[in-house]
Amino acid sequence: MTELGPLDTGFLEMEDTDRRVSLGIGTVAILEGPPPTRAELYGWLDRGLRQQPRLRQRVRRRAFDLRAPVWEVDAGFDLNRHVRWSALPAPGGDTELEQLIATELTERLDRDHPLWEVVVVDRLAEDRWALIVRAHHTMLDGISEITLLENFCDPVTGGSRLPGPRHSRTGSDIVRQLKEVTRLPVAFPRSVVRTVRVLAPILYAVIAPASDSSLNGPLGRRRRYTVARTSLPRVREIAEVFGVTVNDVAVAAIAAAYRRLLLSRGEQPTPTDLRILIPISTCERDSEQVLDNQVSAMVAHLPVEIEHPVERLVAVHEQVRQHRARGEADTEKALLGWSRWLPFGFVAEVFRLAVSFPQRGVVTFATDIPGPGRRLTLGGRKVLELWPCIPIALRVRTTVAILSYRDRLTFGITGDYDTTPDIRTIASGIATEIAVLVAHARDRRPPTVHRPVG
Repeated sequence: MTELGPLDTGFLEMEDTDRRVSLGIGTVAILEGPPPTRAELYGWLDRGLRQQPRLRQRVRRRAFDLRAPVWEVDAGFDLNRHVRWSALPAPGGDTELEQLIATELTERLDRDHPLWEVVVVDRLAEDRWALIVRAHHTMLDGISEITLLENFCDPVTGGSRLPGPRHSRTGSDIVRQLKEVTRLPVAFPRSVVRTVRVLAPILYAVIAPASDSSLNGPLGRRRRYTVARTSLPRVREIAEVFGVTVNDVAVAAIAAAYRRLLLSRGEQPTPTDLRILIPISTCERDSEQVLDNQVSAMVAHLPVEIEHPVERLVAVHEQVRQHRARGEADTEKALLGWSRWLPFGFVAEVFRLAVSFPQRGVVTFATDIPGPGRRLTLGGRKVLELWPCIPIALRVRTTVAILSYRDRLTFGITGDYDTTPDIRTIASGIATEIAVLVAHARDRRPPTVHRPVG
C-alpha cells in the first residue's frame, strides 16, 4: 500500500467540501469507423491494466483520519464497473457530443472502487465514434491522463517504454528519506524562509480580492463544455516570429477571449484585477509514463486590459519568464515534499480551510498538456482528434485545457451552466485571436526575394 501525497489528498478534501464539484479529468478521443465490440474494448482496457497497477487500486482512508489515505488493491475489482456505453441523439454532431461531455463532468467517480471510467459514445456523425476516458485528479494530472489513454491504444511498433517503479520503496529510497529526516532541524528553517519569500506573492495573488467580476462566484451543479481548434504549425509560426513559446501564444489567445467575453457582458476590462492560475508540470522524463500528480502552479495577471494583440502576447511571455526565474515551481515542489512529514490531520485541515475560503483573486484556470505527436490507433481505428476536459472549482466559473495532438491544438473549455451561457464566446475568441496573431506574424516576416535564374 502507498500513501497518498498531500496534493492528492487535497483534491479529495476539495471534493468533499463542495458537493457541487466533481474532480474528474477527462480526455475524449474521436475515432473513425464503427465502435468496438465489447470484447474488443475489454482487450484494449486489459492492455492498460497490465501497464498501470494503479487502475486496480482504490483509496482507503485510515481510522479517524490520523494518517494519510492509502492506495490499496480493490479485492472486488470488476472491469464492468468502469465501462459504460452511450449514444448521441441526432444529428450526432460536435454540439451533441459537447453536451454529453458536460453531463459526464458533473458525475462523481465511485470512491468505493478505483477512480476511473471509460464511456463509449456511438452515433457520432460522419462515421465516427468517441471514447471518453476520465479519472479522478487524485490519481493523475493532465499529462498522465494522456498516458492513461495511450496505455489503452495500440502499442507503437518496436515496443513502448513501460512505467518505472515510482510507487515502490527501494532500499535507496529509504536511505534517502532517512537522510532527509536527519537534515530536518537544519534544513527546514532555511526552507521555510525561502518558501515564504518565493511563495508570498502567489499566496497574496490568490487571497487578495479583485474587483467584482462575473468570471468568479458561486458555482451550480451543472456544466457546459465546448472546444476551440487551431493549427499547431500556425501557433508555432507565431511563437517563432515573436520569440515566445507555444504556451505563451495559447495563454495570450485565452486572455483575448476573456477580454471579448467581458466586453460582451458590458464589463470593462481593467488592469491587475483578473488573475489566471496556470499549472506547471514538474514531471521528470523518466516518470512520464506513471499515473501521478506532478504539478506546480503560477498565478499570473491576465492582461485583458491590453487591446493590441502583440502587446498582450509580450505581456504574457514576460510574466511566465519572471515566474520561472523566481524558481516558484521548484519551491512549491519542495514544499509539498516537506508537507509529507507533517501530521495528516493538519495537512487535511489546511486544505479544508483553503477550499472553504471564498477566494476572489483567481478568475480562470488554464493548463497546457503536451499530447502525442504521432498518430494513435485503437484496434487499427485512427484517433482523429483529442479533446481535453477538466473540472471547475473554488468559485472559478470557467477553465481551459490546451492539448496538442499531431498538428492540431485543441482548447477544451468547461463552464458553470447557470453563469456561463455564453461559453462559445470564449471558443470563438481564441480562434479569432490566433488568426489575428498569424496575420501580425506574417506582416513581420521579411519578404521572400526571388532571384532570376541565369
